[in-house]
Parts: sequence; structure tokens; C-alpha cells
Amino acid sequence: MRIGVPKEIKVHEYRVGLTPASVRELVARGHEVIVESSAGVGIGASDDHYRRAGARIAEDAAAVFAQADMIVKVKEPQPVERARLRADQVLFTYLHLAPDPDQAHDLLASGAVAIAYETVTAAEGGLPLLAPMSEVAGRMSVQAGAHCLEKAAGGRGVLLGGVPGVEPARVVILGGGVVGSNAALIALGMGASVTVIDRSLPVLRRLTERFGTRLVTLHASDEAIETEVGGADLVIGGVLIPGAAAPKLVSRALVGGMRGGAVIVDVAIDQGGCVETSRPTTHADPTYVVDEVVHYCVANMPGAVARTSTYALNAATLPHVLAIAERGWQHALREDVHLRNGLNVCAGKVTHAGVAQALGMAAHDPAGGTRPGRAARPLTRLLRPRRDAALQPRFKQP
Repeated sequence: MRIGVPKEIKVHEYRVGLTPASVRELVARGHEVIVESSAGVGIGASDDHYRRAGARIAEDAAAVFAQADMIVKVKEPQPVERARLRADQVLFTYLHLAPDPDQAHDLLASGAVAIAYETVTAAEGGLPLLAPMSEVAGRMSVQAGAHCLEKAAGGRGVLLGGVPGVEPARVVILGGGVVGSNAALIALGMGASVTVIDRSLPVLRRLTERFGTRLVTLHASDEAIETEVGGADLVIGGVLIPGAAAPKLVSRALVGGMRGGAVIVDVAIDQGGCVETSRPTTHADPTYVVDEVVHYCVANMPGAVARTSTYALNAATLPHVLAIAERGWQHALREDVHLRNGLNVCAGKVTHAGVAQALGMAAHDPAGGTRPGRAARPLTRLLRPRRDAALQPRFKQP
């Protein structure tokens, strides 16, 4: 199969879809990898590194998209990239379609096979391709929040860990999953007073077992959220419903009742954010202020630590890239229900129930039958391997 790796073009996005080591694995198995020139500069990987791994270097993204059977990226395709997609071409990347109807409509119109990292599941539970970036974002959220609390950054002028004789900052984390647990780890390590709010008692028990009584855990309720958020110095939003829009746990009115100079870091912004006043920002202009509360809502936080993030992401994604390349996307998705859960858009149809519900569209199940939501015609035939040679995996001749 021909696999294309374009350079990421989202503002201040420095990650890359495949590392040279990943390229080497694919080439060793007979696949062809086309990498856009300078795609790996952000992680310290030159074109020569990719050449030595066996990749062919393309001068621009247009050539990568034109020649590849599968595009492997990190962030959602930008408008110019979506215009380059074609029918039956596989796109494997983060999509976060729930809050992005424009992207969804462009992918539908392209006819491409769009598989989203963030909805691929695992037999043991969880979201294994989202987890590495959630770990990074959870840890970064505390760093970002601590900086934003500084007076020069618009914050209250509070040191996260305090000093002897002065109380530490109060950190409230909404959601005790991967983002929340990693945020708690760093915030506690910096000496903050930390509370995690989650609706799952098993999650709260695991957090207590891990961190002990240093960490305060509360079952989610409107009263608990209002009380804790209202008195917080730093609020970190880390809730997630796979594929769907994040629930709005913090209202505009509640933001208005927070302390002046308090900080919100909404890690859930990729899925629309869990704070009513949140809107996506970039590393170039990461914050804004609403009712004297600083909001940090960068939609690609891990991109700032591109080398760590890329290698962590590749460790999780490479087995799936290999599976698709070796078997073709129809075989790979038919044989692996967890990879099939990553399919968001296929042949002009939305195939993930959570995404469909968020976008107000019908959900089509490529494996047969229909999914919750509006009645829809099943796309059973999509996962049947086609005999068209152009759609089959391409291997180099020995």
C-alpha cells in the first residue's frame, strides 16, 4: 500500500503522523511511504532521516495526497487538505467531528474512508489511540494553568503550591479519566489542593487508591460543581463522551461567579468544550478573558511538546496502520471491531453513532443493521473486499 504523510498545517502544530522508525517498519513489510518534505522538522526528523528509513520525499502536500492510498496524519484535515481527499482514500487521524460540521460535510462529500484515532477502542476498554495524547494534555493542563495564574498572564497572582504560611491554589478537575488523573498527578506534585469530580464511583475509588487522602474526590452533582468551581483558582475540564460533544458542565452564570483572575483550562475543547464560555484557541493566541476569568482552550495542546507526543502517539497507532496496510481497510475493519469503532465517515455516510447524534445526522452501520438515532439504510457491503485492483494493498515486488 502507498501511505502518505503530509506536513501538519494547523497553527503551531509540530507533530507528524509517522516517525522514521514507523516508516522503517512499513517499508520492511513491502509498503511504500511518501513523506512531504520537512514534515518531521518539528520532532527533529529531517528528510534524510526519512530517506534512510526508506521513505520517498515529496515536494508538497498535493503530491502526497495524489499518490497515497492512505493518509496518516495527527490533526483533523484543514479545508485545503479536505479538498484533496478522494473517494475510497483512507484517512487515519484525529477528527473530532462532533463540534465541527464543516469538516464533517467536507469528508462526506469527498467519499473518503475516515477513521478517527479518538474513537478506536480496545478489548480491555478505553480509547488506546486517544490515551497517549490525553496523558500529555492532562499533564500540560496544570503547567498551562499555573502560568495563567501569574499576574502578568492575567491571573490572580497565585503560586500553585503556595509557600509555608500561605495556602496553595485550589485546583478543581472535572472528570477523573486519563486527562483528569494525569492532571491530578502533576497538580498534587506541585503542592496544590486538588479536587476531582466525576460521576463514576469506581473511577473515584481508583483515584483514591492511587493518590490517597491527599486528593479529594467528589461525586458529580450540580451542587458539587457549583460549590467547587465557584471557589477554585484553577478549573481543568477533562470530560469525554467518545465521539460525542462534551457536556456543558460549567454554565456562563457559574463562570460569572468565579473569582476574578481564576483560570479555566478546557482540555475537552476538541469535542466542543465542557464550559459554556469555551471556544477553541491556538498556541499563537492561547487565552482570552470572560467575566475576569482567564480561559485557556488550545485545541492541540500536545503539539507544543511535539517530540514526546509524536513518539507516544506512534507507539499506539502503528499496529493499526500496519493492519490497514497489510489487509486493506475492508478486511482490517471487518476483522477488528475495535478498529471498526474508529470509522466515522465512509462513502458519504456517517458511521459513528455519537458523531451522528452530535451532528444531527443519520448513523449508518457498515457491518449491517442500524445504530441509534434516525432510521438509516445499512451499508453492509462497504466492508466486503472489492476486486478493483486499484483498491487493493500495493506491495513492492521482491
